Amino acid sequence: MNIRRLVAAAIGAAAFALPPAAGAQPIKLGELNSYKVFPAFLEPYRKGMDLALDEVNAAGGVLGRPLEIVSRDDTGNPGDAVRVAEELISREKVALLMGTFASNVGLAVSDLARQRKLPFLAAEPLTDKLVWENGNKYTFRLRASTYMQTAMLVPEAAKLGRKRWAIVYPNYEYGQAATTAFKKQMIALQPGGIEFVEQAVPLGKIDTGPVVQALIDAKPDAIFSSLFGTDLARFVREGQLRGLFKDRPVFNLLGGEPEYLDALKEEAPVGWWVTGYPWYAIDTAEHRRFRDAYQAKFSDYPRLGSVVGYSAVKAAAAAIRKAGSTDAEKLVAAMSGLAFDSPFGRITFRALDHQSTMGAYVGRTAVKDGKGVMVDWRYADGRDYLPSDDTVRRMRP
Repeated sequence: MNIRRLVAAAIGAAAFALPPAAGAQPIKLGELNSYKVFPAFLEPYRKGMDLALDEVNAAGGVLGRPLEIVSRDDTGNPGDAVRVAEELISREKVALLMGTFASNVGLAVSDLARQRKLPFLAAEPLTDKLVWENGNKYTFRLRASTYMQTAMLVPEAAKLGRKRWAIVYPNYEYGQAATTAFKKQMIALQPGGIEFVEQAVPLGKIDTGPVVQALIDAKPDAIFSSLFGTDLARFVREGQLRGLFKDRPVFNLLGGEPEYLDALKEEAPVGWWVTGYPWYAIDTAEHRRFRDAYQAKFSDYPRLGSVVGYSAVKAAAAAIRKAGSTDAEKLVAAMSGLAFDSPFGRITFRALDHQSTMGAYVGRTAVKDGKGVMVDWRYADGRDYLPSDDTVRRMRP
């Protein structure tokens, strides 16, 4: 490389690293989430957002302006979520909406975004309806959906050839969607003679004694669960106490996420098939960089929520940069097909349905040094677990 090129490269790098222009008005991202209801996931999520925000602004912000996150608690209630989202739009004049955790809340905010014609980056809600049956022009989803994560587990479940499956799930949009996806996919892979026995439980209020006893009485050959949080911990403890899991394969959506596995400590189940996040063992360059930066800033290890919060901010910044504007329609056009880097590698929002290709780690649970971990895991790339384009077109309005 000659001297001119070296000087030009140095000038370009210096310009890229300049802080946002002094006095530049910040670009506001309107973020809402159920911080008080789901703290195990959302406290790390907030830290992940903070880390990404620091990185973006230290590198010059976006369009010469700093990013600012204006955050509100939606209380886990769709009505409250719509109210605070309206406040973010009308009072704070945010460029886009982002966040939400519960699927019913995500659907409510998605419909508001459609009405107000403002982009909504749904970080965590997993229901398939968000981008398919109820999908709209303004809504984009970051995480792999219930359909996708179920599809990552079903091939292993179908290999077992078990005929009678018990399904236990939280009785709201996410759990219902996971149950529907599991039944449909299992029937497709293992046709003929499969029986399903279902136990729906109120979110956050599982009465484990009667639930576990009912499952024992049903005499299933295997179990599929979409429980998470305190419901999952109680279910694991009561099920192990009563012998529910003895000689029965168990598949649990989200059960390998450290937010939920860590809480069980030495009581964590052994041998369950799960999707999750083995942060301690992922050795890709992009994940090492993220993990090291996170630990340096917070003196703590990342959870999956950390990855989601971090990736959501990076996606928003990439969309604004690509659009060259904060105009809502230009942002929507930029997000359709947008590719950006994350701790899990390169992720793309499909133009067809606005579902991202973010994947998940699939493996089995174990206990190591008195703590639940994932073993025998692999990364399942989200793009490999999406339904066909024709199927999506039939589902999406």
